Parts: sequence; C-alpha cells; structure tokens
Amino acid sequence: MNAPQGFIGKSVVRREDARFLTGKGQYTDDINLPGQTYGYFLRSPYAHARLKSVNTAAAAAAPGVLGVFTGEHFKAVGGLPCGWLINSLDGTPMKEPKHPVLADAKVRYVGDRVALVVAETLDQAKAAAELIEVDYDELTPVIGTGRATSIASSVHDEAPNNQCYHWGIGDKDGVEAAFKGAAHITTLKFKNNRLVPNAMEPRCANASYSRADDNYTLYVSNQNPHVERLLMCAFALGIPEHKMRVVAPDVGGGFGSKIFLYGEETALVWASKQVNRPIKWTADRSEAFLSDAHGRDHDSLAELALDKDGNFLALRATTTANMGAYLSTFASSIPTILHATLLAGQYKTPKIWCEVTAVFTNTCPVDAYRGAGRPEATYLLERIVETAAHEMKIDPAEIRRRNFITSFPYATPVGLTYDTGDYNATMSRAIELADVAGFEARKAASAAKGLKRGLGYSAYIEACGIAPSSVAGALGARAGLFDAGEVRVHPTGKVTIFTGAHSHGQGHETVFAQVVADKLGIPLDDVTIEHGDTGKVLFGMGTYGSRSLSVAGTAMIKALDKVIAKGKKIAAHLMEAADGDVEFENGVFKVAGTDKSVPFAAVSLTAYVPHNFPHDKLEPGLNENAFYDPTNFTYPAGTYICEVEVDPLTGVVRVDRFTAVDDFGNVVNPMIVEGQVHGGVAQGIGQALLEHGIYDEDSGQLLTGSYMDYAMPRADDFCHFNVETAKGTPCTHNPLGVKGCGEAGAIGSPPAVINAVCHALGVKDMPMPATPHTVWKTLQAQR
Repeated sequence: MNAPQGFIGKSVVRREDARFLTGKGQYTDDINLPGQTYGYFLRSPYAHARLKSVNTAAAAAAPGVLGVFTGEHFKAVGGLPCGWLINSLDGTPMKEPKHPVLADAKVRYVGDRVALVVAETLDQAKAAAELIEVDYDELTPVIGTGRATSIASSVHDEAPNNQCYHWGIGDKDGVEAAFKGAAHITTLKFKNNRLVPNAMEPRCANASYSRADDNYTLYVSNQNPHVERLLMCAFALGIPEHKMRVVAPDVGGGFGSKIFLYGEETALVWASKQVNRPIKWTADRSEAFLSDAHGRDHDSLAELALDKDGNFLALRATTTANMGAYLSTFASSIPTILHATLLAGQYKTPKIWCEVTAVFTNTCPVDAYRGAGRPEATYLLERIVETAAHEMKIDPAEIRRRNFITSFPYATPVGLTYDTGDYNATMSRAIELADVAGFEARKAASAAKGLKRGLGYSAYIEACGIAPSSVAGALGARAGLFDAGEVRVHPTGKVTIFTGAHSHGQGHETVFAQVVADKLGIPLDDVTIEHGDTGKVLFGMGTYGSRSLSVAGTAMIKALDKVIAKGKKIAAHLMEAADGDVEFENGVFKVAGTDKSVPFAAVSLTAYVPHNFPHDKLEPGLNENAFYDPTNFTYPAGTYICEVEVDPLTGVVRVDRFTAVDDFGNVVNPMIVEGQVHGGVAQGIGQALLEHGIYDEDSGQLLTGSYMDYAMPRADDFCHFNVETAKGTPCTHNPLGVKGCGEAGAIGSPPAVINAVCHALGVKDMPMPATPHTVWKTLQAQR
C-alpha cells in the first residue's frame, strides 16, 4: 500500500478477518502444551445444599488421574474478589461473602464448582468425576428477587435477609415534592429479563507452572488479561504478580462475560503447580449456560411526574437487582453506578431519585452483559416516557423533544456531566429514515391482512469508557480505570503498537492501525498491533464498557506524540535546524518555510545509529509509552425507531422495520461501527422478543439450559436494519473526538421493540421477552 493519507473516517476492510475466515485464528482451545493434562469440574446438581462430605478416594485411584481437588484444598487461599465496593444508604458497606474457588461447606447454585479432577485425558477426568461421592444436605433455594427477602432461607449467613446492599442516588425529598405538584403521574412496573451471554467461543483456559523459575503461564479466553492477573495474584492465590503471565489470544466474543475472574482458571493455575503439568479446560455449552455470569435480571418500579404540557418534573425509580449466589467481579456496580447514573437519559428532568436493593439468590452470579446497567436504565426510562406520551395523548417524538437537553455541558441530577450532544438532530434524522409519516398507511395495509402494526421509539444515551479513576474510586472502584500504550518504532520505520485493550471481535487490529498510520503518515501495512499478553504489553485495563478507542486509543496518541517530539529533535539535527522550526506532516519532518525535509523512515533509522545524531542529548531508539486516565465518560446517544407486525391469532411478533441513528462523535472506521451497531441491535431484539434465563422456583434448576430451551435469535428473526451514524458531536476531552459504539445497539433497541409491541396492541405494558405465548395471553386478556 502506498503511503498515505487520511485513514481516519475510511471503511478499511478488517485485517484480522483473513485469518478468522480461513481458520487460521488461534484461540485458547487451539493451544496445546507439552505434557498437557485435562481438567474437569464436578458441579453441584443442587441450587442450595450443605456439603456434608466429599469422598474423592475412588476418583483419585482411577486410571490416568493425577489429582482430585476440593474446597478443602483452597481454604488457605483467598476467594474471588469483587472489584467495586458499594455502601448502603445508612453508610454500611455491602455484604461481601467469600466467593470460594471451589465450594466450601455449601453449594449455592446449580453448576457451582465442587471438585476439580486432573487426568491424562478428558475422558479419564470425566470418568473419575463420576466416582466422587458427595453427601449433600439439600436446603430450600432462594430463586428470584421476589422471594429473596420473603423466605427464611439465607444464601449466606453474612446476609440473613439475602440483602447485599440498599443504595440510593439523587434528591429524594425534591422528587417527593415534585410529585405532589404534578399534573400527571405515569407508573410502570416491569422486569428486565435475565440473559445468558452465549459468546461463540465458550470459556477456556490452559495453565502451566514452571518449577525451574517458579513462574506460571495462563492462556485464557478473557477480555482483560492484566486485570485477570492482578485479581488472581493479589486476591485469590497470593502469587507474586511478576511470577504470572496471562495470555488472551484470539477470543471468540465476550459481551462482558469474559471480563471476570472465574474460579475455573484460578483452580487450574493453583493445581498446575500441584501436578507440575499444564492443565487444559474448555467449557462445553451446557457448562457455559450454568456457570458463565448472566446479565440483567432487575425488577423495577418507575414513576414519572409531568406538568400539564408533558414537561418532566421528576423521576422516581425503585429496583431490586439479582446478584446471584456470589458477587462477581463488577457485579455490585452494574445496578448502581452504571445504571442509576444514566436515568437522566437525554432529558432535562429536574429531580431524580433511584433506590436499588441488591439481593443474593441461589442462581448463577449476575454481572456485566453488553451495555452493563445502561440497557436496564434506558429500558426503564424509555418505556415510561413512551407510556406517559400515550397516556397524555402527546406524540412520543414530541414529548421527547419538549424535554431534550439542548445546552451543553449539562450536569444531570444523578452525578454525570454530558459534554456534548445534539439529540434533536438524531431524532429528526431517525424519523426521516424510518418514514414515520408513512406509518398510518402501512398500519392500514397490515390491518387489511388481519395484523396489528405498532411503532416504538427509544432515545438512548450511554456512558462509555468508565472514568476518571479518581471519581470511580470515590464511587467504590477498587482499581484504576486508565489505560496504557507503547509505540515501538523499528529502524526501518515499521511500527509495533502494544495496547492494553483487547480485541474479541471489535476490529482493533484494523482501527488502531488506522489511527497510528494516519498520525504518522505511514502505510497501514507498516503498523502491527499487539495485545492480550501481559508478558509483552506494558499494562492495560482491557476491553469493556466501549472504552477501547477513547481510552486505550488516547494512550496510543499520547505515546505517538512523544515519538514525534523526539523525531523532531533528530530531524532538526539532520537538517541543521532548530527543534522549534521542525514540523511533522504526512510522514515527513520539514523545516518551516523551507524546502528542507526528511521522511519518517530516515529519522527512525537515524535513531538507531547514535553517531548520526546528538546522542549526548538524546537516548538511542524511538520507543515511547504513555498512560491515559480520562477526565470524563464519553456520551454516545441516538434515536432508534422500530416497527412491528403482530399476528393476533398466534401472538407472533415480526420486526418489520428498524432504524438506528447514532451520534458516536468522530468515527474512525464507519464499516466497523455499523457492524457493531448491527450486532448490538440483534442482541437487543433477542432480549426483547426471545431470550430469557429461567430457573425453577422450587428446585433452582436452570430450565433454559440449552439451545433447545433458550431461544437465541436467528437470521430470520430480523429485518434489514437501517443504520446510520449521524454527523456527530465530537467528544471534547479526547484528542480523537471519539465516543464508544460497541454497546449502543443493545442499549437502545429493547425499549424500541417493546414500545412498538405495546403500541400495536394498545396496551400499557408487555413483559419482556414478548414471546408469542406472552403476547397471545395479553391479547386474550384484552378480549
């Protein structure tokens, strides 16, 4: 590729796809180490039971078995940590029971880890696991938020009422006063259904220990290898951090479920030292359903106070959030810091109060899933706004326009400050693209076929790139939320970037290369991106919360600025000019006002030949690194409009039209951004119409534990998505002007779909997911 120009804003084809499409990607399960053994986890068949005894003698004597480990072996080590401390309204810290690596004394959900068997082959490990004799004393399970505080059984002794915390944010007294003076109050009670992540690649780990240097290496399907290492070493196993290398190679999707430190890889690392052999474990899909952290699962009551003209006066929200059996890595922050702080949405609501009660249940732990708190907040807000519009007989678009924030920066009543946005612009463009004006004609055509048609809006906003660390720390974060980047310029002018972000489908190898090539004015093929290996990368906080380009990308830019600054000094020497007179543009250093110039590659070569530049003043080489801690979140926003047709005879909902207009600030690669929105919308529609993780309330068994029962969306569940990135309002606090894009589709789409279904049926509420059976029951109730 010839050198050149302007890679920012270009739909460059993803470089990584060639290896993925030809089967040349290397995932954790592709890695086989010399002397490798296999691990298999015996899991609890009960949701809640005491472990009276675990007899492993027969299993330990079985053919090929190298070791059988139980909770007794892990009593001397720590538990799996939670990375965010939430304090209750009364100031007391959240209840934080130990999350054991393997179950100790009790099992607390179906699929809880009881024992690890290590054997020469996987079949031998499975066969030996069947020989383990476990004596369970079954207890009453606590299933669902409604029963968490209403039955005597406690998931943890430390939380006798199963309450983890009772938290709140906003102006409670101000909200109550506003409600007293309201002309209209809309009330809505609903559930945000539990989701099972279902990444294409299941979780996998391969752990090895080297007795020669007392070092560990963990290959793992994970979104943030440095955080994995930190949590495992500092909190769970007590291994010196410099003795652990974590490598996350190609990862086949994560959606948040691969952010966390899990017990499986922690147990494998510890056991690899005991057997002095590498141990490999790959989850099957059934294990994934039972043990991958689930998402959502909120029960909420929302109340919106309005004046007679439809202006918002106050919002009150009360949520009970299901934490599952233990606090997963970021679980405590999802229904609080990442949820309640987004309840202002795009609106200038003067007063907001949100109360959150988090409860323990005998279910798989619940944590971040694509959007992490923001989809729950957007669903609550956009459902009640649409409902209020219909109750007050105001057009849903108009009621939103009346309440849009129009002046920036804007400090919300729940702790955030939006730096920029243009919500009217995205709304107008979405209405135009969706042909809202033609809806009535389409509705009449549907009615002629005996079908009901509805249209629903969703005007979402989200906070991306969790920041800054000082604010997050004050709100309970137990780690920094910065990121790091290293630029290594080779003598020939080729560049390797080491980034703390991790790619598991986002296209970082392309987008980051575009940013670097554009900044340095070099060919795209001259840039290589390295990530996912704590042995190579300086440091990094990983990929989640749509933070990669705005946070890790900015760290790269800062490091590139240092490279250019040093390059100017070398170039000044070569051109016999003053440093201050040297400019850099399009890959060339030149003396301002003259025809003197020297290309980037010549400067990089000179940097490695010290006698050709003032080495008494400059170190050889052209390597730089930088850390970046953002001063604020980025705030992408947009309007989504969905049209559905409903068959009243069967209850089947068909998404007929879907329009998404997003403001992501400046866009580096429009094609990749569009792909991210498409994927998010598909997952959001999946939640709205199909997906639901359901436990039996009496036994605690996961009833939707396979694709036979858990309805994953398929291609024919979708229409063509009309996706457009608006002429954005650039972020004001990062040099690229970018905002996050990876989660928007999953945040904005569920309320748009359910609002459309409610509009079609003329009902106030429709439980999510709006399955044919649920819709049919609602229609029967109407009749």
